[in-house]
Amino acid sequence: MAARNLLGGAALILSACTSTTNSDVVVSVKDQKMGLYSEGHLVKIYRISTSKFGLGDSPGSNHTPLGKHEIIAKIGHGLPTGAVLKSRSWNGEVLKPNAPGRDPIVSRILWLRGMESGNRNAMKRYIYIHGTPEESRLGKPASYGCIRMGMKDIVDLFNDVPIGAKVTVTRGGLPSGKKIEAQPTPEAEVVIAQQEPTAKPTEKKIPEAKADTAAAKLKVESKLGPEVPSAKVESKPVAKTKTARTKPQKMTTSNRRHMGASAAHG
Repeated sequence: MAARNLLGGAALILSACTSTTNSDVVVSVKDQKMGLYSEGHLVKIYRISTSKFGLGDSPGSNHTPLGKHEIIAKIGHGLPTGAVLKSRSWNGEVLKPNAPGRDPIVSRILWLRGMESGNRNAMKRYIYIHGTPEESRLGKPASYGCIRMGMKDIVDLFNDVPIGAKVTVTRGGLPSGKKIEAQPTPEAEVVIAQQEPTAKPTEKKIPEAKADTAAAKLKVESKLGPEVPSAKVESKPVAKTKTARTKPQKMTTSNRRHMGASAAHG
């Protein structure tokens, strides 16, 4: 009990020293979704689960409190995804999504403190945003008062939001807002507009280069045309000449004597 009070006091000191941030979280009970906003722009959407017992802030009710909260503590930094957190400490166990028969707090904890009269008991009731192995039940009310997220989703949110970030739990849907990635900057439009005209001449030059190459080949062939047959004609006499010269080399001794005798007679 003393450890809990000490941790709660430390968390309050941390929240008091943290300045207002531009990151806000909105939890929609109607949609069972969570939206992460940055300066009014929707950045990410997650599936979540609020309490299956309903909404409220009464101690021992297991209800999810509505209204504006703030994150006063972040627990589980550096732990593996699926690490089981018992009394906000890792017990050394790691679970996989939808592990049968298990429903502990896993991965990370974001501890909430209520900022309104209607949720002033949230911190003492240990209302968290935390990971759950029961990912198949996300998207519908299934918790005991906390806001549940997927094992990896809570790690992602944990890394994105600081202590002091505001969390609003609402009965309605998520506020409308265009995603930052969907907003093209004017500079990007100018670059695209400048690149499009320059790409067309480049495409035209390719066939022109091919045409010049073909024309060059025709010129070469026109010059080499008369020479090709002449080269073939010249090769035939060379072969005949070689054949004619090789015949005397095959003469026999009797032929040589006969030629010598005829030369003597002549």
